[in-house]
Amino acid sequence: MIRGGRVAIVTGGSRGIGRAVAVRLANEGANVAITYRSNEAAAEAAAEEVRAAGALCEVFKGDVASPKDVAALFEGVGDALGQVEILINNAGVTRDNLMMRMKENEFDEVLRTNLKGTYLCTRAALRPMIRARWGRIVNVSSVVGLVGNAGQANYAASKAGIIGFTKSVAREVAQRAITANVVAPGYVETELTQNLTDDIKDQIKSQVPAGRFAEAEEVAGVAAFLAGEDAGYVTGQTLAVDGGMTMQ
Repeated sequence: MIRGGRVAIVTGGSRGIGRAVAVRLANEGANVAITYRSNEAAAEAAAEEVRAAGALCEVFKGDVASPKDVAALFEGVGDALGQVEILINNAGVTRDNLMMRMKENEFDEVLRTNLKGTYLCTRAALRPMIRARWGRIVNVSSVVGLVGNAGQANYAASKAGIIGFTKSVAREVAQRAITANVVAPGYVETELTQNLTDDIKDQIKSQVPAGRFAEAEEVAGVAAFLAGEDAGYVTGQTLAVDGGMTMQ
């Protein structure tokens, strides 16, 4: 569980996994700030769902890969809710293409948002966490960062980078009662996977021992555990929420 009143940021919290995490944190007692880049209506709808759980919630528009936007985000959250104690780095993009066809801007944009955004938000969150001698950082990677995927070299690089980044941060701050961990979802029922054909869905499910996609709430449950009081001795870990897809 999360101590009531703790302040959390969920980047990319307007839909999918981010929205589910924001609602779960609210249900466990945290006040939540949601960031979004373009879809204001979805962000406000997510915020209403968070508030319905009895938590305070503020919405912030910005690009996590922009140092200026990130600075404004943390200043705004501090003014509205208090110092950030829990950071969920969830914002991410995909620009899929086969390697021989992948444009440089497609590679750069994915690395910029997924990996640099995680770096900028983590850096901004660490100073108040160090002063408070308590903090939880949960970075959302992917099974693609563990095993790769054809047509997603840029995405795989960003998500694998998040895992190495998180382990390094965990080593730096462990003695300050700050943990840093990774959640690596497999295929999740979201707007993106709803657009897949039935044949592709069946092909994917055949690779998953559990035989199904995950619900976003199942990923949120793992993230909430890592963000909570009971996970103080868990750090530098990558928890795959993938139905057994990447088990070794």
